[in-house]
Amino acid sequence: MDVIEVEVFSKLFASIAEEMGIVLARSAFSSNIKERRDFSCAIFDRKGSLIAQAAHIPVHLGAMPATLEHVLAHHCLEPGDIIIVNNPFQGGSHLPDITLIEALFNSKGEPLFYLVNRAHHADVGGKVPGSMGFAQNFEDEGFLISPTFLYRRGECNHGFLNNFLSQVRNPDERQGDLQAQQAALGRGKIRLTEILQHYGVSHTFITIKKLQDYSEKLMRQTISHLNDGSYSFSDVLDNDGLNQEPLPISARIIISHDQAIIDFSGTASQVNSPINTVQPVTIAATIYVFQCLLGEGYPINAGSYRPITIKTRPGTLVDATSPAPVAAGNVETSQRIVDVLFGALAQGASNRIPAASCGSMNNIAIGSSKERKSVKFTYYETIGGGMGGRPSRPGLSGIQTHMTNTMNTPVEALERSYPLQISHYKLRKNSGGTGLHPGGNGISRGYRFLEKARISLLTERRETAPYGLAGGQDGEMGKNYLVRDGETRKLAGKVNLKVKAGDMIIIESPGGGGWGGK
Repeated sequence: MDVIEVEVFSKLFASIAEEMGIVLARSAFSSNIKERRDFSCAIFDRKGSLIAQAAHIPVHLGAMPATLEHVLAHHCLEPGDIIIVNNPFQGGSHLPDITLIEALFNSKGEPLFYLVNRAHHADVGGKVPGSMGFAQNFEDEGFLISPTFLYRRGECNHGFLNNFLSQVRNPDERQGDLQAQQAALGRGKIRLTEILQHYGVSHTFITIKKLQDYSEKLMRQTISHLNDGSYSFSDVLDNDGLNQEPLPISARIIISHDQAIIDFSGTASQVNSPINTVQPVTIAATIYVFQCLLGEGYPINAGSYRPITIKTRPGTLVDATSPAPVAAGNVETSQRIVDVLFGALAQGASNRIPAASCGSMNNIAIGSSKERKSVKFTYYETIGGGMGGRPSRPGLSGIQTHMTNTMNTPVEALERSYPLQISHYKLRKNSGGTGLHPGGNGISRGYRFLEKARISLLTERRETAPYGLAGGQDGEMGKNYLVRDGETRKLAGKVNLKVKAGDMIIIESPGGGGWGGK
């Protein structure tokens, strides 16, 4: 195998996925996509196997193969077709994550590549603005899209599109973001065509197979460096938002030479709240953890998945079955899955595993009240926290960790677009766990509202702290507050509420756990 050529091809395909993302960000309408970059792009071969992905959102990317697998099992794409889907129980993650799929064909009409992007839309209907509220029923979470032709042989499916836009808040923004996703797919097709013209179809696909085999070899080598054995660990979600009982997520990792088996069957059963997650998200979190062991700069594709076997029990928090609500699953539960897996791996490779990071994406969705007569608005963002201390250095402060990789929303952009002000945005001093290598500090961010609005919070690590490792101390738990008429009231971690002009919401995100005793 010519490793240099394989790595060149890996970088070529990854750069195409990155360019797709640039087009998507620069042409999007919503702040969530334009500013925060809450989207992901990837390229698959004609069999639906992952070739390359951009360095976007791990929870999106790791679940994409399941989405494409489901689509290809039920639909045959032709030139001019674009499939749209957001159904969590058909390979998706949660309803705001809308996926578009298009193929590049040869002169005979045979698919050569599948291009996929997934973007978190700021609203897809449902009971509360932002479609990220605390819901006890799946139908309250938003507009469900099973795989549907958005375009069929080049013709727009206006019936579907009009129905979708009639069900969401701020339809012009939704349509603009969908058009940005289409533009990204188009750019990918242009760049893939250039590769085929330069290298030829036959040579390109021979090298793709070598690339996937190379990635498998690297992952097997990484796993073989772990100590053989069985390692179990459990951590909990704070609660389901209805009862105060913590909910355990448990994993057992079996390392045998160059293979890993991960068994989540001991996890708690699914509940009537949105902290459930679907199996593709659990797969995404697991693959992410092993990619962290692999390190930066190595190609990630279908070959990386081959040495890893993941077992789940249907009907649990990590493999929810329809019609369980799942809005918080890929933003909160996915983070706890990562904590559990790192906790297990620390038993066999303590000198390589960091302490727990923030453990929450600290989700806030803001939307206009029903009384607003002008154009309705919706806004959604996640807030960073502290990174866990590492075996060789402290954790970083105020950063998005693990399954999220979104960017900061500039205060100026937010205040220009929405009727609110950011009262403060700062680090929470001394919120990271102490130790030889302390955990990073969390963030405190305050929102002052200039008019009535509806708010949804989906947050974790408000009742249980991010754990320290190797003698390090736990990080500080997060806190949510409502300030009204000079009085400060503590809020639950998961809540929908209404605010009036002058009210303020304060979110204090958790710090990371410390690593090592002093």
